[in-house]
Amino acid sequence: MKILTLFIALIAVIQLSACNTLSGVGKDVQKGGEAIEKSAN
Repeated sequence: MKILTLFIALIAVIQLSACNTLSGVGKDVQKGGEAIEKSAN
């Protein structure tokens, strides 16, 4: 039972860190797009 609880906790941590990573990538891409847009104007 302890192993199952540990496994579930590990999966939850991995999922949360992946979500934050994707969010950070999205913000970086958005800022890059804004910079390109400003330079085009």
